[in-house]
Amino acid sequence: MHKKFVNHCTINLTIIPDGPILIKSGKEGADPTKPDMEFVETYHAGGRSIYLPGSSLKGAIRAHAERIVRTVGSEERPSENTQELWANNPLKNDSYLENLKKQNSNNPSIGANLYKLSSFTDQMFGNTSIASRVRIEDAYPDKSQPLKIEERNGVAIDRVFGSVAVGPFNYQVCTAGEFHTKIHLKNFTLAQLGLIGLVLRDLDDGWFGLGFAKSRGLGTVQVKLNSAIVQYPGCELIDKQIHAFGSQKQWNHTFLLGAGEFLEPEEAKLYSFPKPDSQDTPVAAQEMDLGFGVQLTWREGTVNDLFERGVRSWSGLLVVSR
Repeated sequence: MHKKFVNHCTINLTIIPDGPILIKSGKEGADPTKPDMEFVETYHAGGRSIYLPGSSLKGAIRAHAERIVRTVGSEERPSENTQELWANNPLKNDSYLENLKKQNSNNPSIGANLYKLSSFTDQMFGNTSIASRVRIEDAYPDKSQPLKIEERNGVAIDRVFGSVAVGPFNYQVCTAGEFHTKIHLKNFTLAQLGLIGLVLRDLDDGWFGLGFAKSRGLGTVQVKLNSAIVQYPGCELIDKQIHAFGSQKQWNHTFLLGAGEFLEPEEAKLYSFPKPDSQDTPVAAQEMDLGFGVQLTWREGTVNDLFERGVRSWSGLLVVSR
């Protein structure tokens, strides 16, 4: 499915510290005037600036997505020829996919089989056999909202004697500011979109945090959903109908469409994409730039409507899997 581009969602969001946060650089410099643990930095907008790496954001988002999946499904493969709603057990070496890839290297359908037999979260975030459908950009600070950086002191307590085991040490935290980023989903199902919405909801509610020392009060943030755009690059808009190029498929101009909608029944079954996979929305489709492709746009304050419709499909998937 990575050879095609049937749908794409871009979620524009702002991450606002709701207390101190620190994503460590992983290096200790030789300057004794700097704290022992520094915030990761990069060059941005003409100077050095702290930022939230996309890899760190993706790791936290994937970890919580797997928690959600394990809550409602299983992390154990019931059999080698079935695919259930589950996430991988990180403590168990599941070599089934690697063996399948080696034994069927000349099979033209190997990619579809690897995808179908991967876990639900692996289908979204990828594994050693299939590529990720989720891409998260680095979150850079908004220059109009000044950052507040401060240093704090800490010690490590001996769990037996209750005395100081390591320290004191100092570390750098950010307590105010705004960081802008985007989440991209390619060739997604509506259930996958719904799971992303649940993760962002829980991040905003403080169910999990970002970066260093989350169990000690750091890492809580607020999530502001600025906008979301869902695009169908292989379609055109004719008389309030979305038409797929080179096909007789068409949908109402307000439809939110998962990847399975664009595939023939045999191909959708090969990848185990749900079909039908659509939801009606209050948003009307428009042409993409240059007059090629179709897109639906959710403005600030309405993005939750998009996620609610994705969660409906996610809930429906849970009912089917029971």
